[in-house]
Amino acid sequence: MPPREALRLAETRGLDLVEIVPTSNPPVCKLVDYGKYMYELTKKEKLKTKGQSSAQMKEIRFHPNTDEHDFLFKSRHAKEFLEQGHKVKGSVFFKGREITYVAHGEELLNKFIEFLSEVGKVEQKPKLEGKNMAVIIAPDKTRKKVAPKDSQDVREEQKQKEIKEN
Repeated sequence: MPPREALRLAETRGLDLVEIVPTSNPPVCKLVDYGKYMYELTKKEKLKTKGQSSAQMKEIRFHPNTDEHDFLFKSRHAKEFLEQGHKVKGSVFFKGREITYVAHGEELLNKFIEFLSEVGKVEQKPKLEGKNMAVIIAPDKTRKKVAPKDSQDVREEQKQKEIKEN
């Protein structure tokens, strides 16, 4: 059908003439309501992305002389991030002459990995990059999720550990 006839036909029906395949010979066109057509295209794209979840990279920072309580506090946050499906980057920052204590940083990151071994797996082993040593831990989908404990249960377990240590 000639283009002028197609345009006249589209006008009489109150529709738009949309070129679908411009590379073919002759080009393929369609009579559609352009606004409705674009709405349906965007709706299909949204449905494609609906099921996808975007995991973020969360970073937990330590220093080589990070105390036990601070370590546990930050590690619990990292555990929560992993349970939510995010990746965690554990970093040890060395300031000034602290760089001479690289062994302390590596020990700290190995302890961090061990603490998170229940919910995550190491994606990138501890690696020194300038004045930073970092490890990346991804959530482990194969392991079963453990139900979160009440804060009262956690306190009781800590008391029992303290009693055993003394």
